[in-house]
Amino acid sequence: MTATTEAAWRRPIRRQARAATPGRLARRTGFFLLLAIFVIVSLFPFYWIIDTSLKTPQEISAGTTSLLPGHVTFSNYIDDFTQQDFIRPLLNSILVAGCATIITVVLAALAGYALSRTNIRFKPAFLAFILVANFFPVIAMVGPLFTVYRRLGLLDSYPGLIIADLIYTLPLATFLMSSYFSQIPRSLEEAALVDGSTRLNTLRKIIVPVAMPGVFTTAILAFMLTWNDFLLALSFMTSPSRYTATVAIVSLGQSPYQTYYNLIDAAVVIISLPIALLVLFAQRRIVSGLTAGSFR
Repeated sequence: MTATTEAAWRRPIRRQARAATPGRLARRTGFFLLLAIFVIVSLFPFYWIIDTSLKTPQEISAGTTSLLPGHVTFSNYIDDFTQQDFIRPLLNSILVAGCATIITVVLAALAGYALSRTNIRFKPAFLAFILVANFFPVIAMVGPLFTVYRRLGLLDSYPGLIIADLIYTLPLATFLMSSYFSQIPRSLEEAALVDGSTRLNTLRKIIVPVAMPGVFTTAILAFMLTWNDFLLALSFMTSPSRYTATVAIVSLGQSPYQTYYNLIDAAVVIISLPIALLVLFAQRRIVSGLTAGSFR
């Protein structure tokens, strides 16, 4: 056996020995320990909400702070749907979030396609401005919007709330759709345009089906942002019958002498389940949508 062959044979053994050193093992153990602490701290508030929602009113009145309910009961969830009429706010949220999502996807697809296919000056800066607009404090827009809505008669109406929710959804959706459309080769639409197709037909029949993962991701994020909206719904909806689920929780189970946290937390779990399931089953699409255009 030559010296070169012996060195090549010993090299994997040295690497394996280096991988099992006490220092490397301590670093990996510390990393997973910090990760476990982060996960526990992040999930503990939601666990506390679930725990409170399963407690009886007597336990809540007694002020018990145990990590496990003494008597597990689902009566709080039943009371939310029967006595508190929580079904109506859920239907209102579905209506508002569904309509806002559809409008967002349509407008973002048109705007994203135009931005990805036109050669305008300072386009990167324009896209950056669109993304930064999504982080502008919404509370600063409530006052001017309230004044405009009062003059137009859009207060306490579903169309007014849907239009206001576009503040949350449209900037991010436009940025994502533009990034997805930029990754699609122009040869696909050029062939359709040569055959006599219009721009809109090309977008609807060729570009959108190819970019369906991006469309699906945009719809998921838009629905999540609208479903969780509290500030705009609280500012523009005044009739209790038109409250969305997030606003209805504020007055759920209230009385002059007691706050029924078990009913409130049961409603929080009911609202959170659709979003949790949506994120659980579509997390890969959400990650791919957020990273779209990173390698352009």
